Amino acid sequence: MNEEINRETFDHIVQLAALELSEEEAEYLRQQLNNQLKSIHELEAIPLEGEISPTSHGVPYTRATTPEIREDKWVPYPTPQDILAAAPEVEDGYIVVPDIPHTDLE
Repeated sequence: MNEEINRETFDHIVQLAALELSEEEAEYLRQQLNNQLKSIHELEAIPLEGEISPTSHGVPYTRATTPEIREDKWVPYPTPQDILAAAPEVEDGYIVVPDIPHTDLE
């Protein structure tokens, strides 16, 4: 696969991240991201034999060593009013959190 992060996509990501980059910094970062993407595609291209279990750290997850995945069940907290009572500010049954201040980069 020959995917590459083009300049238009990169500029959009930079805008979403609210970064201010010089032209040289932007091009350097875009090239580095493309190098990482290339490395990922090279790893994906390695042929694997049979059924190799996915791992995140080199230790295989087998049924003998890993418990069954439990079913996700929604269980409401029995006394949500206790949580709300501990919050510094509550409005209409919701915890009020402070706004994140946004500042312009210089």
